[in-house]
Amino acid sequence: MTDFSHQAFEQPESDRDAAAPVSLRARLAPPMPGSPLWGWLGPLIVAVFGAFLRFYRLGTPNAVVFDETYYAKDAFATIKYGAERSFVDNANDLLIAGKTGIFKTCEQVSDCAAYVVHPPLGKWMIGAGEAIFGMNPFGWRFAAALIGSLSILILARVARRMTRSTLLGCLAGLLLSLDALHFVLSRSALLDIFLMFWILAGFACLVVDRDQTRQALVEWRESAASLDIGPRLGWRPWRLAAGLCLGAGLATKWTTVFFIIAFAVMTLVWDAGARRAVGLRRPYFETLKLELPLAAAWMAVVPGVAYIVSFAGWFFTDKGWNRHWDQATSQGNPFFFAIDSLRSWVAYQVQTLGSHTTLSTPHNYQSEPWSWPLLLRPVAFFYQGTENLPQGCGASQCSQAILGTGTPIIWYGGLAALIGMIAWYVATRDWRAGAVLLSYAAGWLPWFYYAIADDRTMFLYYMIPVVPFMILAIVLACGLILGPAAAPQWRRLAGSVGVGVFALLALANFAWLYPVIAAEVIPYTDWLARMLIRGSKGWI
Repeated sequence: MTDFSHQAFEQPESDRDAAAPVSLRARLAPPMPGSPLWGWLGPLIVAVFGAFLRFYRLGTPNAVVFDETYYAKDAFATIKYGAERSFVDNANDLLIAGKTGIFKTCEQVSDCAAYVVHPPLGKWMIGAGEAIFGMNPFGWRFAAALIGSLSILILARVARRMTRSTLLGCLAGLLLSLDALHFVLSRSALLDIFLMFWILAGFACLVVDRDQTRQALVEWRESAASLDIGPRLGWRPWRLAAGLCLGAGLATKWTTVFFIIAFAVMTLVWDAGARRAVGLRRPYFETLKLELPLAAAWMAVVPGVAYIVSFAGWFFTDKGWNRHWDQATSQGNPFFFAIDSLRSWVAYQVQTLGSHTTLSTPHNYQSEPWSWPLLLRPVAFFYQGTENLPQGCGASQCSQAILGTGTPIIWYGGLAALIGMIAWYVATRDWRAGAVLLSYAAGWLPWFYYAIADDRTMFLYYMIPVVPFMILAIVLACGLILGPAAAPQWRRLAGSVGVGVFALLALANFAWLYPVIAAEVIPYTDWLARMLIRGSKGWI
């Protein structure tokens, strides 16, 4: 493996303008150091470790946990009918008893259509697991566990690319595998783990695109006869892939739109910075003229098309909410079907927008965005006491719980690292610090508007899309702590010890929390000891 080195850092854009072509290659397109084999094998080992944690006892508890009461059943309806359906009042009990007749029967199709406020892709993904493994807790949680495990691999690989260090890439994957909130959502049939995955995948595609376009610009610069105008950077397949991933995120939850805007601006700024670095005289004008049209197609039109396609089940069946299938097909005009379908779909989206901005029903575990980085109010996904635990725990009082909280060592370390990234970016304009800060802000700051303007009901787990970027901040900070390869031996040793101690503390913290995030049956006193902040507004 290759140690992290400042030699692998790219210099600030302002320092590159007058660089010679040879130094430009070293700065704009630094090679990926170390063994390519370990570059894949290391992240894969970490991802397998994370997958074991997530799949082990995945069917426990044998219950419908928190919002699985909506998404597990909506996913089943999506697979069975093509769209969400209304279910009977005792549907949860029927599912746990192994019965799948959970949907209402209605004389009119429209009477059984269910009004839901989230797009269908995440439910299609959950439903795929149900189709393969059955309508049981393992089946409806399988896709979340798989996607959560794959996100560990993606983060390890993108961290390696950003730091040019396999060691730090593996550290990023390890920390994500040990984050309790990521762990809980990877073992629950909720939409948020899929949202996080698609956003992270989109970001990773853009980082690859950044490397490839810089490589292309360096190659052009080495043979360019004039710097009056630069080249068009081609079709950018990785940017297209990013658009598809972000479209999938949008088709899972609407909050992806904030990341689409942030990432679109970010990738254009990267383009302008690269053109400026190779000495082009009008980098920003050229970026807008040569790259903006295709960027708009890949980062705006493609996500929109992907979003619409995710409603295929709604369009091609008669069972979706507000579908008006009979009205559409009863007209003599053959084109009226398409027009009416689209009009009904747009009306549905407008209705959904109104629901998102007026969701203010109080909840025992709701919290404010300012409190999320501090883990002040987690969400109890599941809890059972002694009376519902016939197997016992060797004590007079027992508990079985799933607490949706982050691993405190990681989250508080991440908060410190993010503050460090602000200082680092101000001092050096390093693109990695800027990308991490922008991504974190895109996933966190918009919620303050909803808290102030709409008094919306919100929860800690809304932060899961920014957890990978918080971990990237930690990893970048660890790189600075380790120091450059040419640093004195004592500095490297001290940095290695510091980073190693942090990783061990994260592992110990996760192990300590494990019983109350993995639904182990433990004595009540052990459960209570893990509730770090007591009281009705804390962890209880």
